[in-house]
Amino acid sequence: MIKFFMRKLLIELTLPVILFTALYMLSSSSKNFYFPPLSTVLKQFDALWLGPRFFADVLPSLRRLMVGYLFSCVAGIGLGIPIGIYPTLRRAVEPMLEFFRAIPPVAMIPLLIVSMGFGDSMKITIIAAGAIWPILLNTVEGVKAADSVLDDTCRVYKISGFARLRHFLIPGASPQIIVGMRLGLSIGIVLMVISEMFAAFDGLGAAIIYFQRSYEIPSMWSGVLMLGIFGFTLSIVFIQFERQVLKWYYGMRELDRKN
Repeated sequence: MIKFFMRKLLIELTLPVILFTALYMLSSSSKNFYFPPLSTVLKQFDALWLGPRFFADVLPSLRRLMVGYLFSCVAGIGLGIPIGIYPTLRRAVEPMLEFFRAIPPVAMIPLLIVSMGFGDSMKITIIAAGAIWPILLNTVEGVKAADSVLDDTCRVYKISGFARLRHFLIPGASPQIIVGMRLGLSIGIVLMVISEMFAAFDGLGAAIIYFQRSYEIPSMWSGVLMLGIFGFTLSIVFIQFERQVLKWYYGMRELDRKN
């Protein structure tokens, strides 16, 4: 088991290490003001993001992202399940959902600044408004695609109401819901940065735009590097969450592969 894990980790890290090393070597002699040597960027990273700025900027960004993302998960799954179950409700709300889905959340920032100010509420709303769509739509599609044989079995054995929802619909739709949640997290990170660049006094987006406007280019690139690490770390955490939630699903797939 340990050998398998180490081999998998080695495969996953090989390409990033090669690219990072190549960039370090190629940029070592750079005299370009806008593209400084990677060694300079790493020095700024150490000075900025491994110190007070981690608590001043990274943690506020993480807090906003988590609140907005969790709200989008609860709302997306909570609305998607009944819409997926009832065809009449789906037909009634589909035009409205398509209309609002077509509006980019970024376009709402000026309106939300006027109505909600520059506080966290505006940023959380932007994150939730964008992250909810893949979660909602994947939940609807997952519930719609419920196994017809298992659905008939539930009817025969008179399994209905909450028991049918808990033991049949949600487990059956969970792989597609998880896909929506993964997409929603990626969208949420993008909107977190954009909202902070528009109007914020702290956060990763605000720090990057501050360094850019102050012509502190190595610091700006160190913020971009921190943002990449931020997103990568959240992706790893989500993968672990996915493996725990869908352990039964991957187990079934493994059995099918062996058979």
